[in-house]
Amino acid sequence: MPLTLEQLNRADPVEALALLDGLYEHSPWIAAAALAQRPFRSLAHLRQALIAVLAAAPAQAQLDLIRAHPELAGKAMVARSLTAESTNEQNRAGLTQCTPEEFARIQQLNADYNARFGFPFILAVRGPRGLGLSKQEIIDTFARRLQHHPDFERAEALRNIHRIAEIRLNDKFGIEPVLGNDVWDWQEALAEYSDPGFAEKGQLTVTYLTDAHRACAQRISAWMRDCGFDEVFIDAVGNVVGRYHPAAPDGRYLLTGSHYDTVRNGGKYDGRLGIFVPMASVRELHRAGRRLPFGIEVVAFAEEEGQRYKATFLGSGALIGDFEPEWLEQQDADGITMRAAMLHAGLNPDDIPAIERDPSRYLGFVEVHIEQGPVLNELDLPLGVVTSINAGERYFCEMTGMASHAGTTPMNRRRDAAMAVAELALYAEQRAARDGDSVATIGQWEVPNGSINVVPGRCLFSLDMRAPTDAQRDALVADVLAELEAITARRGVHCSWERAMSGSAAPSHPAWQQRWERAVEALGLPVLRLPSGAGHDARKLHAIMPQAMLFVRGLNAGISHNPLESTTADDMQLAVDAFTHVLNQLSEQAP
Repeated sequence: MPLTLEQLNRADPVEALALLDGLYEHSPWIAAAALAQRPFRSLAHLRQALIAVLAAAPAQAQLDLIRAHPELAGKAMVARSLTAESTNEQNRAGLTQCTPEEFARIQQLNADYNARFGFPFILAVRGPRGLGLSKQEIIDTFARRLQHHPDFERAEALRNIHRIAEIRLNDKFGIEPVLGNDVWDWQEALAEYSDPGFAEKGQLTVTYLTDAHRACAQRISAWMRDCGFDEVFIDAVGNVVGRYHPAAPDGRYLLTGSHYDTVRNGGKYDGRLGIFVPMASVRELHRAGRRLPFGIEVVAFAEEEGQRYKATFLGSGALIGDFEPEWLEQQDADGITMRAAMLHAGLNPDDIPAIERDPSRYLGFVEVHIEQGPVLNELDLPLGVVTSINAGERYFCEMTGMASHAGTTPMNRRRDAAMAVAELALYAEQRAARDGDSVATIGQWEVPNGSINVVPGRCLFSLDMRAPTDAQRDALVADVLAELEAITARRGVHCSWERAMSGSAAPSHPAWQQRWERAVEALGLPVLRLPSGAGHDARKLHAIMPQAMLFVRGLNAGISHNPLESTTADDMQLAVDAFTHVLNQLSEQAP
């Protein structure tokens, strides 16, 4: 029979420790110390108690725990001396059925890893979904982590140990994150669609109104209908809108959602997590035949990333009336205007003004999003409550100098466009670091028709600057642009630029932020408040209605806009639970 929290909370210390046997490899002291915090309100509360014990332990005790783990496909597996838990995990990942070549490769990686770090490689081989990583995924992760700094890798080993313990706890309690698994599966299925040139490489890229983008919209629409939404449609800019009606016809709506486009060679969860978490909650309401005093409107925003056209946040911007008609004449890299792309997709640009929302019809806007940063990952926390979205500005720039022969043009006679951008990049890095929490990035940098033996006469680049407040951002932008002018004058080059986006800081509405905080606390988790350095659709909706965001932990140091972007089905389940808790709070507060 599965273990229950009530059983664990009531057991005497010896019995309780026996119930948690095997969570941490040969290290019962962790569970023993955590049990002193009984009673546990939830499984998440128990998990965090275990994490806190290890975090407070001396460094040597942490290292001893890491060294208590067996190597993957190592001597202990061959000798069949693994614990039952480790045997099950390595078997599910197929490590007990390695080919001679795979076995040899893993043995070499084990040797290299131990030589570099002094402890065995630790990986939760059952993976983020709990089904087991493939042998190739394990080998690729092994090789990648060999390049880490020793301090980082030690912390990463502990994070994986906690993930192993989380899965073992689920097994003991007979818990499966059913809704988290569904959210995971939706995202995996949607990632099958990718733009040409990337799909062939196994890379995920979905840019505005491409065939892959339109296929995503159709797939999301179908899933929304399956979930029981009363209305599902694609609006004039390509947003997929699902409405679950309120109990009374005149009820207002809670607006939520995120974007389904991606950066080039991006991750599967950025944006899309915020679409599928509320969809799972709506599906459960529909299955229960339950209506709330308010409706729920989930919007899968068609564009947020600014990858195909220079305009960004087209999807959420159109909902607040922020869509400039001149954007329709922008051309992509193939010379296709936005207007032509919309018409080809069956959209009518003339209908865009009609999709502007009346804020009086809405309670507010909430968005669930993967953190896209390392904070939650480093603290071993699955959820965090966002306090504010940073202000930001983006520019597309063109530096023009003079192309000349790389061998015959003396260094002091050059008008090198690329080197001027390089000098600006170094300044921007130093200037942003001066504030501590400001950031500046040149993420695109191209020398058109460049040649190895030609001094670059032209360089196209982007410039992205962000800070926690509008004033701090404005000061950063002013300093960087002033330095840009100084560089061009000094080097005898010219730069033109176009501001592509300017977004003010968007502090979370206090009452809505508190709803997220209560939801997180109700799950048995500590409440961590943190700002968002990334821009989100919530920042656009902030202009017309109260908004607040919930962050979900990302794996691999929280990396995002990257194929390594990941989170677990267990964390997704907690996000669905938190979202549902917010719905229940609103229902209780409704007049």
